[in-house]
Amino acid sequence: MKQLMLGNEAVARGLYEAGCTFVSSYPGTPSTEITEAAAKYPEIYAEWAPNEKVAMEAAFGASLAGRRSFCGMKHVGLNVAADPLFTLSYTGVNGGMVIAVADDAGMHSSQNEQDSRHYAKAAKLPMLEPSDSQEALEFTRLAYELSETFDTPVLMKMCTRISHSQSVVEPGERAEAAPRPYEKNGSKYIMMPGNAKRRHPVVEKRLAEIADWAEHASVNRIEAGTDYKMGIITSSTSYQYVKEACGGVYPVLKLGMVWPLPEEKIRRFAGMVDLLVVVEELDGFIEEHCRNLGLACAGKNFFPAMDELSQNLVAAQLTQERRAGGKLDEVIPPRPPVMCAGCPHRGLFYTLKKNKLTVLGDIGCYTLGAVAPLEAMDSTLCMGASISGLHGFNKAGGREGEGRTVAVIGDSTFMHSGVTGMINVAYNESNSTVIILDNSITGMTGHQQNPTTGFNLKGDPCAKIDLESLCRAVGINRVRVVDPYDLAECDAAVKEELAAEEPSVIISRRPCALLKYVRHPGPIAANPDKCVGCKSCMKIGCPAISISEGKAVIDNTLCTGCGVCGQLCKFDALSGKKEA
Repeated sequence: MKQLMLGNEAVARGLYEAGCTFVSSYPGTPSTEITEAAAKYPEIYAEWAPNEKVAMEAAFGASLAGRRSFCGMKHVGLNVAADPLFTLSYTGVNGGMVIAVADDAGMHSSQNEQDSRHYAKAAKLPMLEPSDSQEALEFTRLAYELSETFDTPVLMKMCTRISHSQSVVEPGERAEAAPRPYEKNGSKYIMMPGNAKRRHPVVEKRLAEIADWAEHASVNRIEAGTDYKMGIITSSTSYQYVKEACGGVYPVLKLGMVWPLPEEKIRRFAGMVDLLVVVEELDGFIEEHCRNLGLACAGKNFFPAMDELSQNLVAAQLTQERRAGGKLDEVIPPRPPVMCAGCPHRGLFYTLKKNKLTVLGDIGCYTLGAVAPLEAMDSTLCMGASISGLHGFNKAGGREGEGRTVAVIGDSTFMHSGVTGMINVAYNESNSTVIILDNSITGMTGHQQNPTTGFNLKGDPCAKIDLESLCRAVGINRVRVVDPYDLAECDAAVKEELAAEEPSVIISRRPCALLKYVRHPGPIAANPDKCVGCKSCMKIGCPAISISEGKAVIDNTLCTGCGVCGQLCKFDALSGKKEA
């Protein structure tokens, strides 16, 4: 029976139908739902790993044991896993191994735009790129066939639009893959220099064989048109835009395998048309390859190398006329993201801003501490960089900077890659204060469990990492816990730890306000008779507070009753409870 599925759900269905038995990932938008959906199939063991490198190495271990395995991540996660990725190209696999990477053109939830096709080329690995949910399912099954046929991990490139859009899928049955026996083979799997040198020619030969396969594969197809004055090479979501803009008019070479590329098919297609145009998001990856083949083509001179493409943009460039349908004349006001009402990070960030501190930030919900009115963050680089950056900042800046600078990092991010920075702080005796914002969940990607929560991906109880003990174990003697709803406690802790002449950790602990098990006291009431309109309560940027006719107003549909705003009001105008 046909179903509507998210692209990510379709990949998970493909894992199930292909007989995959092992999944390890780290959550990262827009890839997260693949693993969440895979975990619903009892035939698949699924887990959250501390980071993407660990996930890929675990998937390799499962492959080595002869089982079909998978790991998924977003584009910046592939940076973290790049070390095993490049060597996996040399070792090859035993059981089939598929690696999904989801790019985020437009940076909907990312700190950069990055084109993961370059990784396939650099690591000399095949990469498939579906353009809808049905292809996401089919390509996942195909990826395992390719993996085991050519003895290679296979990359599956998703993107935000394919991952998070729904289209019709026709599911199939699960085909159990017989486990492949493990056989000791040091020359293949032990990548010391002598073995690696002998494996490199194998990699080059394999890539040539896959390129030959790509010439005849149905995933790379030529679609006829009526006007051969122009021909379009495209893939992924760009293919959908081309279809909507000029479907059936111009011939299209639709690529499902974007590395290695089918050179002879591209040449043949180019010979059919007067003008060759490449439509692709982000970098001119296919366009550059066409030029290297000696083909004249257009591409990035018409389409930007940043942000997402769209139907209107593609139509405007290919037909020289902008479609009016759906176009708005009104200017839509900006709607910047904010921390949720009752967010436990808000009080801590207010404290940091009040003390005019330099704050090195990290990746997570707390990145929103950088936006107005808090504006309490000075940098955000990548997962774990806050602590490492703080160490370098303080070592270079000396005592004056040490007393005015902190790092903030979430509990999941600390486990991902912050703990190594913490070890560096202790080992190299950096006089640094690190604040771990422990909201008891991986928040920004949608409430996934992590090693500090005490529950695994399926919600079953498991080992729980104690942050206080871990920090002490790596050499930090000063470790204290504060309640971020208590502004006085936070203020005292920050001042005392910054004044200390040794490394220290403050754990700001309170669960995310959106967790289902969290019980809130209920909305407070603003007393207009006591309110003088000073707007001190607005300094924390809570969406439940607004000013109307010069007085503070509480939206009781949003307010959780955390009480932080009441601690800012000198006139006791925000201390009452909303009557039932």
